[in-house]
Amino acid sequence: MGNKKHHERTRAQESSGAIERMYITMRHLFNRGFYKPMGISGETLREALLLLRPEIYGSVGDEKAELEGLLYIIDRLPIGIEECRYINLTSDEGYAESHFKPIIPPKRRRNCYRIDDDQMNIEITRGRSEIYDILTHLTFLFIESHKISKRVLIDDEGKTTRDWIKLERVVLENEELSQPDRETAITYTANILGRTFNEITEIYDQFSTPSRPERLLHIVYWLGKLAIEEVINNDKRTVTFSPMLRERLGHHIHGEVWANNIKHTLYKHNLLKRPIHVISANMHSVMNTLFAPNALKALVSKKDIFEVYEAISHKDNGSLRNKVKKEALQNGMIFIEDSSGTNIDVQIFDTAKIDFSKIDIDSNETLLKEEKPVILVMDYAFGEQAYETIDELLKPYKIEGKKVHLDVESLSIMGKAGILEGGKGDIMIPSAHIFEGTADNYPFKNELNKEDLEGQGIDVFEGTMITVLGTSLQNKDILKFFYNSSWNVIGLEMEGAHYQKAIQSASKVRGNIGTDVKVRYAYYASDNPLETGSTLASGGLGTTGVKPTYLITRTILQQIFN
Repeated sequence: MGNKKHHERTRAQESSGAIERMYITMRHLFNRGFYKPMGISGETLREALLLLRPEIYGSVGDEKAELEGLLYIIDRLPIGIEECRYINLTSDEGYAESHFKPIIPPKRRRNCYRIDDDQMNIEITRGRSEIYDILTHLTFLFIESHKISKRVLIDDEGKTTRDWIKLERVVLENEELSQPDRETAITYTANILGRTFNEITEIYDQFSTPSRPERLLHIVYWLGKLAIEEVINNDKRTVTFSPMLRERLGHHIHGEVWANNIKHTLYKHNLLKRPIHVISANMHSVMNTLFAPNALKALVSKKDIFEVYEAISHKDNGSLRNKVKKEALQNGMIFIEDSSGTNIDVQIFDTAKIDFSKIDIDSNETLLKEEKPVILVMDYAFGEQAYETIDELLKPYKIEGKKVHLDVESLSIMGKAGILEGGKGDIMIPSAHIFEGTADNYPFKNELNKEDLEGQGIDVFEGTMITVLGTSLQNKDILKFFYNSSWNVIGLEMEGAHYQKAIQSASKVRGNIGTDVKVRYAYYASDNPLETGSTLASGGLGTTGVKPTYLITRTILQQIFN
């Protein structure tokens, strides 16, 4: 009996526990209706985040400020949030009809409204994942703000360092700075943040916007100012959840409106009873694959097709994109701009109106003429929203009291994910999705396999993928555990298990679609969270993502057309 092993908790187990505590705490705070991030109520979130030290937030646990992590979250939060003492999460409550102008963060499509000097409202229409996302970002933001106050406060009375007084003067004068003045201000800021002059200079322009070139100085000042007021006057920042949001969450309100709009459009165009192939992707790759060869004949004759796709993707080539879109709209594409609040636009392609002789993908034209399939492309869902949207989409449509079942033949999910084995731009083909924090697993037969995508100069990996509750909580220890254990995890993303849960229940349990529905999943790597310098915070993919995106798109379409 004396040989019992003494188990030390591993770093992976500690991290896993910290993530679980964060989710339970966030749900509890949401049910309570409000909390103070830097007060007693926010303590568990702060402690868990500091224990976790997620890769995206780099040096959040150190004394010096974390710059790349700050840039990552600032891009995903509304401009001006650092100035607000009250942050109110609401559902869609009619602000769009008011005089308030929506503020949309550059990297997350969500409507935010600045109510007054002290209050920012953030509209939640994409479910719990969005709340987790925002609360995690805010926790990081407020931890960083208190680092600033610690560095600039000299005593309990509120006396501050010379650097802080100088920075305050620059920010409050709010004038555009000459290069020497900017460099002087950067010197003060570097001291305040515990960073070098060089580090601040390198990242400075990435924070700038055309209307606010000196934005980094403003962010640092306001974060520090509100933290100082919390420390000296106990004026705590508060996050509240509106009663309407608490009542509506989880009821598929936006997803139902979204799905009914689509079904009504299909019915209106006599497409409801045709075979349907659903693709969750972006709003350009399917359209460009189908219509670029004819719309851009001259360019296609001179370049490799992937170079053409790259040219279309370049931000300065709006005219090329417009040509392709015009061609698509004239040849059977219907565009449904979202008005439901899900922020998911949809394109419908009627293959009966497409001239397949002008497309450079192998297709069985006899089969296509007989079946006339419809391709329905939906923009990316966000986390748990994937379940809500697919669950509602696959339900029968009611016409004059009768239920019409959709003839959904396949669902293809293409997306970005973090890779654990390769690097940015590689492709992952999952054989199962595991849900993080539980042992819930969803194995499936993937119609796509490694051989379909190999031989194009891109590495392809096959294996299990983990669906995480938020990319901003991942750390190396947990990811290494999943990678090295018998779970054989090759990557992580946020929607897979939610999509599969909805597809499985619709086909195997509720009988909304056929049991033989085909599923395809493929992801391209946006980052490798196990490699320093390759995490999401290190910036976007640039053109690296173009080839894998279109390779996956072409393979999916080839399977549909044959």
